[in-house]
Amino acid sequence: MKIAISIGDLNGVGIEIALHAHNEIKTLCHPRYMINQTMLENACHLLDIEIPKDFEIIDVGQEFDILPSHATYESGKYSHDSFLKAISLAVEKEVDAIVTLPINKEAWNKADITFKGHTDLLADYFQKEAIMMIGCDKLFTAFFTHHIPLKEVASKVKKESLKNFLIDFYHEVKEEKIGVLGLNPHAGDGGVIGDEEREISQAIKEANEILMEEIFVGPLVPDTAFTPHTREHINYFVCMYHDQGLIAVKSLFFDEGINVSLNLPIIRTSVDHGTAYDIAYQGKNPTTLSYINAVKEAVRLAHKRSKYII
Repeated sequence: MKIAISIGDLNGVGIEIALHAHNEIKTLCHPRYMINQTMLENACHLLDIEIPKDFEIIDVGQEFDILPSHATYESGKYSHDSFLKAISLAVEKEVDAIVTLPINKEAWNKADITFKGHTDLLADYFQKEAIMMIGCDKLFTAFFTHHIPLKEVASKVKKESLKNFLIDFYHEVKEEKIGVLGLNPHAGDGGVIGDEEREISQAIKEANEILMEEIFVGPLVPDTAFTPHTREHINYFVCMYHDQGLIAVKSLFFDEGINVSLNLPIIRTSVDHGTAYDIAYQGKNPTTLSYINAVKEAVRLAHKRSKYII
């Protein structure tokens, strides 16, 4: 399997992670790194790391001075260009999937990039609603809403759109049981603390009827949804907003978690951590576990998808 590695923000830890993990990654797939020779040489010089002899690069972007631990216009634009190149290779079938290293949203903003992250860009690029799923094989959480202000979430929780989301999500993961969280404390307490759960309940009911199986269960009380007892039976959950699921995943499986973009024509997985400016280029050996897990999942999904292509 050929995997395009979008190199992320070069002022952060992404390139160091890619270099440290390369020997293991090449046993899993054929990685192709979206970075030009000069930028790779400059990063390796700062890190005091030799460039692996079999480190295949795809030339991309304009050269700039790496400023470790700083969000800059140049680093934001380069990470954006690296991602777009990876997408183009996936669309052209020159790679089987994309794995992204972390960007910095402030740097993207400085570079006048209007998207809030990889998922938003992918949704716009393909004109299709992307589903963000984060976690690991012990717990995956998908977000009905993600990068929007919390004050806007309640107005988005409507039966029809949630029902369609649930059906799309099921077709992507094909799990026998999927938990759906309520929005309010105590899942609304029968309307005492909020009535959004009525919309959620109806969406669950209609989605199950369409699928002709009791796939979705809920609305689950958010503060008990991720207990070990519940996760004995369910480890895929639909959350109403970003932090509702991410707090659980990052508290329980911080180093292992990955980000997966579903419901798109291409496969994209990512690390589930940021640019770690606080340790970038300091020789502190950032963990590679999330990155390795992201590559493994990309390869698994690519194999799975290839089985259905005639």
